[in-house]
Order: sequence, then C-alpha cells, then structure tokens
Amino acid sequence: MLIQGGYDIAFSCKAPTPMLLQVHLRPELRARLKVPENFRLDPDVPFRTYTDDFGNICTRLVAPAGVLKLSNRFVIRDKGTPEALPLKARQAKVENLPDDVLVYLLGSRYCDTDKLATMAWKKFGKIEPGYPLLKAILDYTHNRIKFGYPFARADRTASEGHAERKGVCRDFAHLAITLCRCMNIPARYCTGYLGDIGVPPDPAPMDFSGWFEVWLGGAWHTMDARHNKPRIGRLLMARGRDATDAAISTAFGNAELKRFEVITRQIPA
Repeated sequence: MLIQGGYDIAFSCKAPTPMLLQVHLRPELRARLKVPENFRLDPDVPFRTYTDDFGNICTRLVAPAGVLKLSNRFVIRDKGTPEALPLKARQAKVENLPDDVLVYLLGSRYCDTDKLATMAWKKFGKIEPGYPLLKAILDYTHNRIKFGYPFARADRTASEGHAERKGVCRDFAHLAITLCRCMNIPARYCTGYLGDIGVPPDPAPMDFSGWFEVWLGGAWHTMDARHNKPRIGRLLMARGRDATDAAISTAFGNAELKRFEVITRQIPA
C-alpha cells in the first residue's frame, strides 16, 4: 500500500530565533519512499541538517522575525499489515544487555523512574518476565490515563501523568516507558505519523503521534500504550530517551505556533 504524509506548520517570531527541528522521516525509511520528502520553508531561509546521537535527522535554522512556514509532502510504501507483537520474546538479564541498550533503563527528564520504582515492583514484581510483564504494563497504562487533547501539558512527567490520570499520547508513552524501565525492560520514546488506517476515522484533527519501543528477545519492538493494539502504517520520525530527544521543534527564544496540520493517509497504488 501507499501512504501520503506531510505537514503544514507555521511559527510567529518577534525577533530572529534559532530553532532545532526534527521534522524528517528517519533515514532507514528512505528506501521505502516512492516520492521523496519535499521539505520547504517560506521565506526560504538557510538551514542545515545533521544526524544526532540517536540517528534522528535534525534541522538547524534561524527563523526570521514574522511568520515562518514549514511544509513537507512525500509518498511511502508500507506492507499494509499490523505490527507484530513479541509474544514469545524473552527478557534479557540486565548484565546481558548490549552496551548501547543499557541507557534505556535509566531515568530521564520525563521518565522519572525513581518516583515510580517502588509502586512498579509492588504491582508487577510477580508477573512472568518478558511479554506477560510488558502486556501487564501496557494494559495498566492504557487504563490508567484518560486521553484528551485539552489535557496536553509540555512539562508533565510520567509520575505526574500517573497521579493526574490524564494526558495525550506522549503521556501514555512516558508512563509505559518508565514502568518498563523500572522492571528492567529497556524502552525508548518514538514520535512520527500514525494515520487512521485500518481503524475507524478519528474526527479530531490529525496530529503527530507518540509511542515507544522495547528491547525483548534481542530486538526492538513497537508498542503503543494509548491505542494498546497493533496498528498499520506507523512512520517513524525520531526516537530517544523521552520526548526531549524527539521534539518536533525547539526554539531558543520566542516562537508562537500559528498553524499545525498533519497529513497521513492511504492513497491508491
């Protein structure tokens, strides 16, 4: 199947403002592109890209005073089947984890493992390691938090989301990641496109989505605590320890969001 993706985003700045953007697909998705990304800026200000330590494509620019518009369009091939669950994957002992995976057991800005470790071990400590433990964490997170766009808050940590019992997709991801790390399952944050493919259409405006990946059975596996079921057509843009490492935009100054439209839909082959 084919998926068309892209966005139209605009920021308003009172003065020239340095910005860091993560608005491109991950490099490993490029081989699947039928129509390459068409990234544009209006006005056509200079920019440069680099690849960060997590493998994300980052864009640096200085937004001029006034309105800066960002747009992108692409078409990508997708296998069109739901994501596979690691039903029989074994959980590795901490001492056997690869060196580059170990960092995803540590606490981070939004994944405050120290605040939830005691609760996690009391609740999940007797569950069989591996997928049964992961499934228990997914179900708990899915039922613990109520989703709603009005609940969005940029500084909410996992422990605060657990206490407030409300949030958006990133809050589901942060809580599940934190509980996994508490139980020695490496987990990392992801953001990207997730359209309504194979599910009833959501009447709310399309947005970028947040989910996570876990290390089980010697490989990374995609998980989604908000929807709590395999999906079709997920397109990865960035990943990291938490939303800090995968932020769509970071402004080093004042940049007010004026427009935000995301496109991701199946199109005829």
